[in-house]
Amino acid sequence: MYIEDLKFSLWADFIERDYLDKEFKELIEAKTINGATSNPAIFKNAILTSSAYKEQLSQLQDLSSKEKYEALAIYDIQKAADILYPLYEQNDDGYVSIEVDPYLCDDAKGTIAEGKRLFKTIDRKNVMIKVPATEAGYTAMEALTSEGIPVNATLIFKKSQAIACAEAFARGGVKFGENVDTVISVFVSRVDRALDAKLAKAGVDVALSGIYNSAAIYAEIEKMQVKGCRTLFASTGVKDDSLPQHYYIEKLLAYNSVNTAPIDTIKAYVTDGSKKQSLPIDEEVMQKHFRKVFQAGIDFDAVLEKQIADGLDAFKDAFSEILESL
Repeated sequence: MYIEDLKFSLWADFIERDYLDKEFKELIEAKTINGATSNPAIFKNAILTSSAYKEQLSQLQDLSSKEKYEALAIYDIQKAADILYPLYEQNDDGYVSIEVDPYLCDDAKGTIAEGKRLFKTIDRKNVMIKVPATEAGYTAMEALTSEGIPVNATLIFKKSQAIACAEAFARGGVKFGENVDTVISVFVSRVDRALDAKLAKAGVDVALSGIYNSAAIYAEIEKMQVKGCRTLFASTGVKDDSLPQHYYIEKLLAYNSVNTAPIDTIKAYVTDGSKKQSLPIDEEVMQKHFRKVFQAGIDFDAVLEKQIADGLDAFKDAFSEILESL
């Protein structure tokens, strides 16, 4: 763990083949990161921009586009899992995530089947199957964890989503009969990007809505005390140049949590970020801010719903671009 006393982990939100052979190992050896995450957008950027995949692709000509994508992604996930495995053996996370086909987000049976297939094909204990937090996703989360498959619940923007994920993990864990490691990925900076221009015009403090929303969700997850389940703060790269690059790591530093961030964000935090615990945040402080958001004429719940829909669309678009290119 990056900060042992807080049981706080830093995971790299990045996968690319050449990086895995070089910098990834260096970051692990320096005890900077102890896990990794991926998603269709990350793989899209890696596969479409890196020459490291050309040789393997040349051997996959007879496969369908999705089969090619999976062959490339599975190779990288296996490699990352093998590099991280010593940490896993030491009970220091060591997980890497791979997401199911985002077009299955409303198909519980399809998600379950693909999650099981990916986990079996990758054949590494320290792999998490990433599942979007939809109604179908909750069913899949319970089914996968009931078979001992670690799950990363993704695209969480609302407390109700987090509760549904935690409940699904609790039910799955009971069925399996042992602890199953899971994370609930709460997206942070996208909320501020959606709101801050309007809030600034209304004289409301910016770069806080995502923090406070995530802090409230974290508090709820901690209160539920589901064995093996932690909050993972995602979408923590800064898009506003006026903010410190490590802003969303520092402001969400919490006990028993994970932060997955771009490599440059992690490096900035290690160099300059505060290592002082930031959560929990006083409930009245957060409520006061959201009253101002409401007074500015913003329907915060509607904003969150749009972010969920936009996030799913973004993953689908990235996935489609990969398949079209292959």
